[in-house]
Amino acid sequence: MTDEHFMQQALKEAMEAFEEDEVPIGAVIVMNDHIIARGHNQTERLKDSTAHAEIIALTSAFNHLGSKYLPEATLFVTIEPCLMCAGALYWSKIGRIVYGADDEKNGYRRGTPVSPLPGWPFHPKTILEKGLLAKDCAALMQNFFRAKR
Repeated sequence: MTDEHFMQQALKEAMEAFEEDEVPIGAVIVMNDHIIARGHNQTERLKDSTAHAEIIALTSAFNHLGSKYLPEATLFVTIEPCLMCAGALYWSKIGRIVYGADDEKNGYRRGTPVSPLPGWPFHPKTILEKGLLAKDCAALMQNFFRAKR
């Protein structure tokens, strides 16, 4: 399985959110080339501002594994994680994060503290990769908000 395959699965989750009139962000967590958890934004459905795709996927992965740490896992998420999700990812000790499109307005880089690691809110061992299928991920968000205007 390729990273593109797993990001396509995250995009499917984002489409599900789109169809539910939620901000279309989707996430999957992968270990050993298998998806162990999925999530998409559910803030409207659950009336919970913390019900982001990453948080839902993390909770599912913790429950699946019976562990609070994910050092061997990779999160694929369609949009750059916000600072709240970055904090949850930090505590999960996730091994790798791959995201599609940047989120200059609400991404983790907005308001990231300057210490101890400038601009790095994730666990020190976490590997970050960005830009995978970025155009597809960004287009879904743009279409969603265009329809809202």
